[in-house]
Amino acid sequence: MPIFRYKAVDQTGKPAQGRMEAVNDVDLELRLQRMGLDLVTFDIAQQRHSLFNTHKVSLQDLVMFCFQMEQLTRAGVPLLEGLVDLRDSTTNPHLREVIGALVSEVEGGKQLSQALASHPKVFSHVFVSLIRAGEQTGKLPEVFENLASTLKWQDELMAQTKRLLAYPMFVLVVVMGAITFLMMYLVPQMVSFLRNMGQELPMETRILIGVSDIFVNYWWLLLSLPFLAVLAVSIAIKRSPAALYRFDYVKLHLPVTGEILQKIILARFARYFALMYQTGVPILDAIKTCQDIASNRVVADALEHAWQQINAGDSMSESFHNVGLFPPLVVRMIRVGESTGALDKSLLNISYFYDRDVKESVEKMLKMLEPALTVILGMLLAMIMFSVLGPVYDTIGKLKL
Repeated sequence: MPIFRYKAVDQTGKPAQGRMEAVNDVDLELRLQRMGLDLVTFDIAQQRHSLFNTHKVSLQDLVMFCFQMEQLTRAGVPLLEGLVDLRDSTTNPHLREVIGALVSEVEGGKQLSQALASHPKVFSHVFVSLIRAGEQTGKLPEVFENLASTLKWQDELMAQTKRLLAYPMFVLVVVMGAITFLMMYLVPQMVSFLRNMGQELPMETRILIGVSDIFVNYWWLLLSLPFLAVLAVSIAIKRSPAALYRFDYVKLHLPVTGEILQKIILARFARYFALMYQTGVPILDAIKTCQDIASNRVVADALEHAWQQINAGDSMSESFHNVGLFPPLVVRMIRVGESTGALDKSLLNISYFYDRDVKESVEKMLKMLEPALTVILGMLLAMIMFSVLGPVYDTIGKLKL
């Protein structure tokens, strides 16, 4: 549907303006009338497509949306009035348009979960499922409160992951820049001098000269190879489920980072599963939903196998144990939760444990990376200097003799 930019007045004559999705101008006027507004003027807003995707609703925006909705619903403010207040107060233009569409759909008779489902790019399937369960159980304020804390936790987790990757990538770029400078500028200048000395060059020096020639003559290929590799892998995992499965398997079994990724996925699974269980979502439906949350084909297939076993009558702990992917801690805590009837608390304990473990692992890795990368850079520079200056020192030694 097109987005209209409108100007209107309410019953007291107070002006109002904004944007709203509508089928046509008649539909726009009807929607505004349901909001207590009389249309004055309108035009179709230009749809601007940004390369950097500025029209985006961030996790922080969703956290504030859930927090404000929790406060309004808990205070007894009618749902429609709360949405109107949020639409008028939010600073994100795209989120304002989405909330405006929610207001129109709720006014048209839809439930909030149905209206949210119309915007899958903003509100995920998990988000919609939890709101639907909250509507059915009458626990909408509690659902919004739990969603706010869970989304905030997820945002902090993503920030930790970015911290883990940012420093190594920065150092890698610096190291590659230094090596490229040495290979394309310093070594070629020394080559003619070394060859004019008239002595046979050692093997390491000849290798260094060969590598330098590759940098000088095929620099365009060296620059394009990483991009081509990333493009090839992206195309392969999009077109081939087997390639996607293999790629996700490799990510989980990489040294050091693979173990951290497993803990992040398990923490996310446990937290969202506990949230859905608390809200009243059936276990089988919660496991189905968690397959999308995992964002990993290997873990999703393991959850699918567990779902099949639970559907066949096995206990949840036994099914997770038979899959073979989940650590003993997860299986044990699920078994305790089943026996005590407090499965949600056991799952939250799993999430807390892995969340703390991930934070400690990230901090330890960052502390270890700095000296390790410094040593690697020093060794590379030492090898280059030794290969270049070694023949020079040999020649000077022969001249003294």
